[in-house]
Amino acid sequence: MSDLFTLLESYFPEMVSTRRYLHEHPELSFKEYETAKFIQNFYKQLGITYQSNVGGNGVVATIHGRNPGKTIALRADFDALPIQDEKNVPYASKVPGVMHACGHDGHTATLLYLAKALNELKEHWNGKIVLIHQHAEEYAPGGAVSMIADGCLNGVDEIYGTHLWAIEDLGTIGYRSGPIMAAADRFSITIQGQGGHGAEPHRTKDSIVIASQLVMALQQIVSRETNPIDTAVLSIGSFEAKNAFNVIADRATLIGTVRTFKKETQVKVKEQMDRIIKGICFANDVTYEFKYDDGYPPVVNHEKETELLVQVAASIDEVTHVKEMDPKMGGEDFAYYLQKVPGTFFFTGAKSPNTLETYPHHHPKFDFDERAMLIAAKTLGSVSLKSLMSSHKLVEQK
Repeated sequence: MSDLFTLLESYFPEMVSTRRYLHEHPELSFKEYETAKFIQNFYKQLGITYQSNVGGNGVVATIHGRNPGKTIALRADFDALPIQDEKNVPYASKVPGVMHACGHDGHTATLLYLAKALNELKEHWNGKIVLIHQHAEEYAPGGAVSMIADGCLNGVDEIYGTHLWAIEDLGTIGYRSGPIMAAADRFSITIQGQGGHGAEPHRTKDSIVIASQLVMALQQIVSRETNPIDTAVLSIGSFEAKNAFNVIADRATLIGTVRTFKKETQVKVKEQMDRIIKGICFANDVTYEFKYDDGYPPVVNHEKETELLVQVAASIDEVTHVKEMDPKMGGEDFAYYLQKVPGTFFFTGAKSPNTLETYPHHHPKFDFDERAMLIAAKTLGSVSLKSLMSSHKLVEQK
């Protein structure tokens, strides 16, 4: 473990340089062709075997230890978001309208240099470590499902992943056994009314007024029809009905998201939405189209692997606080890996103590303290080696 930490510390300047290169050259979900090539070339130069085009643009590298043993998988995502980078930094995105606004560039750089260090030490540990570089986390159906279908988890005994979390203090490792992130669904509602002159509303069926009624009525699903003990979020993110100032819109579209942890809550919310939409549209004598797409399921961490993470995180010098997190309503397709094999997903604090203003994830000025990558690498490396060593001891005892 000490040798691993020493190597990672020596690679940290390269890790930062790689992260900044990736930050300058972001690519959107399902279009990460050059990023995938960059990852492949990195492993090729190290002589580490890898598979390309796994489930799409995914890359899976494998490092074999000295002797056979358990197989541990580590995962990092590498897609960016359709957001204009507004940071005034030398490494700002060079691609108009696209930026790494969620830290996936940091996840990738972390895993690459952890792989480099583990490869140098492969004669000192037994088993196998699989590095899963996943495309398209940001946009459902995501890359995890197709990568799993393409065999990225074949033979894997455990899996671990982390998210650099820019709104949590540097030095914090956030964990939780059980549900830690929510199911993330998407919906759209299109109201087809009857347009007309703004001076004669009585001759129209005002789609904006009707859609406005829906915005308010749908909020009652969470506030008045969902058990307060259960957790649910229903948010309208887009309300579109473009028209001239003196024209009553014939069509209005609402787009939003639903977040839940329990399947029965998710099903109930969908049913209640359908009933409310149908009732309001019937009352206003208009037609509608309601589409609801199930997104990622909840991220549910396994107890044993989470306990191991807590144990190793507490032993890392740079980790100042190991914290049990409240469940988050954000979504993550890491959930699919945890449905197949045991593991845990945790948060690595990346908020700089010297930053006066912190911008949240998916913000045009999003950034993070790059020292968090070193902490993430040490934590992922530690939990991997600890698990491999414990399994080897059990084999020896038997």
